[in-house]
Parts: sequence; structure tokens; C-alpha cells
Amino acid sequence: MKLSTVFMRTQIAMIKSISNGLSLDGMRKWQDRIGDVIASKRRKSVKTDTLSIDGLEIVRVMPKDQTSDNVILYLHGGGFVCGGARYARGFASVLSSRLGCESYAPIYRLAPENPFPCAPEDAYKAYSHLIESGISPDRIILCGESAGGGLCYSLCLMLKEKGERLPSGIIAISPWADLTLSGKSYVENAKNDPSMTKARLESYACEYVKDSEQRKNPIASPIFADLTDMPPSIILVGEDEVMRDDSIEMHRRLTASGARSKLVIEPKMWHAYVLYNTKESESAFESIEAFLRIVAPHERKLRWMALDNSAKIYPAARTSTWSNVFRLSITFDEDIDKDTLKLALDIVSRRFPSIAVRLKTGVFWYYIEEIPHAPEIMDERSYPLSRMAFDDIRKCAFRVIVYKGRLAVEFFHALTDGNGGLVFLKTLACEYLKIKHGIGIPAENGILDTLEEPKPYELEDSFMKIDSPVHAKRADSIAYKLDGTREPDGFRTNTTLIFDSDELYAKAKSHGVTVTAYMSALLAKSCMTVQAREVKNPKRRKPIKILIPVNLRGIYGSQTLRNFVFYVSPGVDPRLGEYSLDELCKSFSSQMALMINEKQLSSRISKNVTSEKTMILKLAPLFLKNFVMKMIFNAVGERTSCFTFSNLGIVKLPEAMAKHTKRMDFVLGVQSFAPYNTAIITYGGKAYLNIIRNIKEPVLERALCDELKKEGLRPCVESNGR
Repeated sequence: MKLSTVFMRTQIAMIKSISNGLSLDGMRKWQDRIGDVIASKRRKSVKTDTLSIDGLEIVRVMPKDQTSDNVILYLHGGGFVCGGARYARGFASVLSSRLGCESYAPIYRLAPENPFPCAPEDAYKAYSHLIESGISPDRIILCGESAGGGLCYSLCLMLKEKGERLPSGIIAISPWADLTLSGKSYVENAKNDPSMTKARLESYACEYVKDSEQRKNPIASPIFADLTDMPPSIILVGEDEVMRDDSIEMHRRLTASGARSKLVIEPKMWHAYVLYNTKESESAFESIEAFLRIVAPHERKLRWMALDNSAKIYPAARTSTWSNVFRLSITFDEDIDKDTLKLALDIVSRRFPSIAVRLKTGVFWYYIEEIPHAPEIMDERSYPLSRMAFDDIRKCAFRVIVYKGRLAVEFFHALTDGNGGLVFLKTLACEYLKIKHGIGIPAENGILDTLEEPKPYELEDSFMKIDSPVHAKRADSIAYKLDGTREPDGFRTNTTLIFDSDELYAKAKSHGVTVTAYMSALLAKSCMTVQAREVKNPKRRKPIKILIPVNLRGIYGSQTLRNFVFYVSPGVDPRLGEYSLDELCKSFSSQMALMINEKQLSSRISKNVTSEKTMILKLAPLFLKNFVMKMIFNAVGERTSCFTFSNLGIVKLPEAMAKHTKRMDFVLGVQSFAPYNTAIITYGGKAYLNIIRNIKEPVLERALCDELKKEGLRPCVESNGR
């Protein structure tokens, strides 16, 4: 049963009153009794023994039900003047029984008999013993409360100085990290904190560090240290405690130095509240467990999930020469260090269990499963978006590619759409820059906190929530397709047109439409020109349609990272006569306005959702589903448009990240039946239009450039053409 917070607050205040009159010896005995009480609640779930390492006593606590091969090195609190084996055994028992792993608690030497730096030296000796015992640093987590919380960081600083490997993470509970007591909370919370006073901490600091000038020594007060390369931290602190600002400032300095840190401030709670059996301590342990699943995921069970409603078509529609893959890339101001990127990729992959996956084959459906390890980083080929073989997709359904300063991620479309892919890329790029340059970058503008567990809404299939009483028909007319001489070796030519984004926006505005409608009209006009040249008889010409993905998240209030786009295909019939660009702009804008609204979209989407829910389809074996879905894809998929034009819009990055970022690109793979696809993304005042093809002749590019000249637009052109 959890204790009442009000009851515990009253009891702690009484203890504070009594302990103020105790001698140092009395304080130490009192603290040992507290440890006995805590340990008594866990005595049936743990076993304990004591080790002696070169005169250093270490309490070892082993859970009877061990579920993890991680090891906790627990550094107890007590202001560096209190805390013996009985006290340390108390919370070490809680850690072991709750987290299912062994805990080691060194009984470090105490002041005033053994002043600074005896405590960090003993902590280092205990850590070294674990390493010499064959325990890998990536299995070790440091944990400490109060003085022990600050000591966790002191130990890591010593390891850094000695060039030794650091542990995988730090659990800091109300850490005392500033022996100068400079935080405002020492005064602001003087009446709020029922357990601790500034005067008592000042006396502890005097006994631990005799020379007041030495209290700014980073090993004594790690808040003043260079915290670059610190392991990930979770810091838990009570809102009402006098040492609150130590935690807040420690978190700020950690993140500013590029380290990963999660700060939990529990409202109305006191110093080291996690040690007490309240509902708030239960919440704290849930946060700790989530933290450990991310930073030390040993023996974790791989997550799996069904493909979302939109994604089911992609494995079925693949061919021996084509797979639906798209690319997002970011270009830095310097060449990429692959070793650093590998570290960042390992971290980020665990944060995206719906993207860092492989495709698996079930009896009735394909499904995706987390990959146990991040994929190897690849070097760039002479062209982007080469076919992703099905055997490769079964191992890992995305790939990370580096060329000089460019970091590219190519996704099998069954995993996510461009919006979800952009979140993954930005988070990966952010983590890389934090590690490489030791800088703090806030989790904003679509960047996720890698110390947070995935939210349920990130993993949901949002299509399944859409319903409509009317189901729109799928049938549509077949559109004109560009054609040419196929590259015999599968080579893809990617041409990038780089526009001044303000100029492009102004030109679209002059036609009274959005950039998406304007560019779609330009592409449609270019296709009309090419078709008119190839098909002299106007009556034999086919419709010109552009397939435009619509991000549904804003329309339906979703934050999923999986596929959640639907496609509209505005177009015109050339048999009706010639169209000016202005006519096309107005026509495309009007059609999109009619198509892109919740009622119209729901009626079309719900047809797919309802089909998936029918019992006959559910029970049909996978090979039969594949056959049917491939027929549907061939009939009403890409054949109903000339090609896709996808606009991911304006990308915003945190300032610290933008300083290192030169450009971003978005490239769609060519269609299965047609040789072209197009995509645009805007960053840093530039709009990057990528046109990819698998034929030799640049028929679309030439026609588009002619249209741009008429509009007075002269973009910079780049290409990998051979």
C-alpha cells in the first residue's frame, strides 16, 4: 500500500526537527535506522552480501527474480558525512527488487574524518572493481540520491579524465551538485522543504571540503564541470526542496553540452522523495524504468506491429525491378564522421520502433518487427534510390547513406510517409550534431526527445479511426505517361532545381494560388507540351493528372509517425483545348479545394478501411491478398496520374542545429509504370525541387525549364546525369 503524501510530509518534518539537535554520531545512527526500515520491506525479494575490495566495503544486493543483466552502482546520500552499510542496503534493495538487477553500494569514506576527494576516489574504486569483474560499462547504470546523486557525475568526470569508458546512464535523485549553494531555491524553498535546510548543507559542505575555494572544484561540484560526453541522465527532484535548482541547472548544463538529459520535477514533493513509498515514488520508478529501457535495453523483447492500412499495398505491389522507396537528406557544413553517426543511429533507432524495423511475413498479412541493431551506414552510389531488394527489406527496411557532408535516409514506403520520415531524419541529425559538437539542441520543430519512450499515438494506424456513411468509388481514368529509353542498368538521374523560396512564393501568389498548386500547374503544363509534341491528334490525347499526397495529420488531429497521407489527383483533359498556365493554376487550386476536406477524404479513405475489416479479406491467405492488391494497384494506382508531386513544405530547425545545416532534399523514387517522380522541400530560403527519372531523355526537365523561363524564374540546376 502506498503511503499518503500528507502523512509522509508530516513524518519527515518531525524527523527534520529531531535530527537538528543530534550529534554527528546520532545523525549517522538515525540514518542507518532509516535504511533498516526501507530494507525490511524488500527482505523477501532480495539477497545481500558484502564484499571487501582493498579496504572498501561494498554491499551487493541480488534480486531473487532477476530480469535484467544490467548492474546498478548505487552511491548513497547523506551529505558526505552520513551513510553506512545499513543505510545503503535499504535503497539498494529497492533498486534491485524493482528493477530486477544486481546493485552494488560502496560504503565510501565519510567526512570530516575523510574529506574530499575520498568519496569520489572510493566511487572510482568500486566502478573499477565492476569493470575488472568482467561487467561491461554499457551494462552499468549509476544511481544516487542527494550527495550520491552529485557523486555520480563526479565519478564520470574522473573516468573522463582518465580516458576510461563511462557507464550507460545516470539516475540522479535530488542531486547535490553545487557545494557553493548558489541556487535561488536554497532561499525560495526554505519554508517549503520539510526535510532539508541550507544551514545543514552549509555545515556538511564545510566538513567535506575544508577549503571553501575548493567547493568550485568540478569533482566536488560537478555543476561547474565541462559536461561534454556525459552519459544520458534522468534527474528526479521535488518542486519544494531547497536543492531544486541544482537539478534544474545540472539538466540545463548537460543539454547545453550535448548530453542527453531528462528532468522530472515532481510538484509539492521534498528532497529525495523517490526513496519513500508514496504514489509519487511509484511514478518516479515508472520514469526510471522507461529511461533504462532506452539507455540500457539488454534482453529487451523486440516489438512488432501490423502494417498500417495504407502500407499494406506496398509489399504486394513491388516487382523484381521496383520497390516504393523515398529519400530525405540533410547536408551539413562539414564532412560526416561515420563513427559518431553510428552512435547517433544506435540511439535514435530505439526511439522509432515503427521505422527502425524489418518486414516479416505472416500467414494473413505482412507485419513489421523492430531490428535488434541499427543498420550499417552505407556509402553513396552514383544515383539515389536504387531498388531495395526484398531480402534487404526483410533485414532492415530503411538505409542510411553518407556522402561527404550529406546524410540521407531512404525509407521503404510501408514504414512511413515523408512527414514521419522527416521527423526521423531531423532527430538523427540532431543527435549526431549533439554528440559531434557537444552542443545542446532542444527537442522542438519535429525533433523527438531520445530519452522518451515512443508515445502510443506515434505508433497508431490513424486510418482505422476514419469512417464515413458513404464510400467513394476507386475507379478513375488512365492518365498520360511520359516515356523514353530506359536506362539498361537501372540508373536514376536526379535533377535538382533550386529556387529562391520568396521568389517562388511571390510568383505563386501572383497567380492567386499556393506553391503546391502553382508547381503542379507548371508540371502539368510541361506534360501537356510533351504530349502535344508526341500525339499530334488532340482527340487521342490522354488526361493530364498530377498525384498530390495530402498530409492528413492536421485534418484529423493525428500525431502518428506511420503512413497518414492520402492522394488527390487534380488534372485537365487536353482534348478540350489549350490551357494557359493561369487557367491551370486556377483549375488545380479549385479541384484541390474540393478534394481536400474531411468529408470528401473520409468517404474515399473509409472504402479502404472497410475492405480491410471484412471477414473474407481477413481470413484470405497472404498470397491471395497479394494477388488481389497488385491487381487493384495496377488498375487504380499510379496509372491514374502522370506522376507524383509531393511538397513537404518549409522545414524549420532549432537555431543550434541550423548553424550546421546547409540544405535539405526530398526525393521520391520513380513510379513502377512511369519513369518520373517529383518532390519539393524548402529550407533556409531555398526551395529544392528534385525530379528523378530512369530514362535517358530529360523530356520533363526541358519542358519545365521552358515554362519557368516564361515565368521569369531561373533556378540553379544540379544533376548527377552521366
